[in-house]
Amino acid sequence: MSHGAGHDSHEAGGGNKRIGLLIAIMALILSFSEIGNKQSENESMAKNIDASNLWAFYQAKTIRRTSVLTAAEEMNVTAALTADPAAKAALEAQVKRWRDTAARYESEPETGEGRKELMARAKESETRRDFTKQRAEIFEISSALLQIGIVLASTAIITGVMMLVWCAGGLSVIALILMGVAVWSPFLLPIGH
Repeated sequence: MSHGAGHDSHEAGGGNKRIGLLIAIMALILSFSEIGNKQSENESMAKNIDASNLWAFYQAKTIRRTSVLTAAEEMNVTAALTADPAAKAALEAQVKRWRDTAARYESEPETGEGRKELMARAKESETRRDFTKQRAEIFEISSALLQIGIVLASTAIITGVMMLVWCAGGLSVIALILMGVAVWSPFLLPIGH
């Protein structure tokens, strides 16, 4: 009878080693999930700042463009009322320069700093921000599932309830799937938007 008790004790020790190995693997996966979460959060913040800066630049260009167009319109009226042909030609030349400047403020593809280009860049930064924010949220859920799984597996060592190990393994599989979704297609899940 003592031989049987020793055999059960040996099996429990082997089972505990397997559970310990499962916990170690889950902890490793958790570290990757946390890295993914942190990188995604950092990129999301950076893209949010980038989008804010681009929208501020866009607004500044809009204000400058409006000011230049207003000045051009005022000078155009002045030119129409001017009788001196030389003064009228000078005023009209200035109106043309201001309108050209306003057109450059609207679109400047060579520098990417026209209003049209700034808007496109800001929207691109917002899209990337939303993508990485969604990714971070999924990584966060994955991390939570792994942490719960680690607790369940640890509890199984103490209680001997093997169903907890299966639950921990199931949570780990779900967490791995979520990590894959976070990396390749975060908008597949309707989280956070």
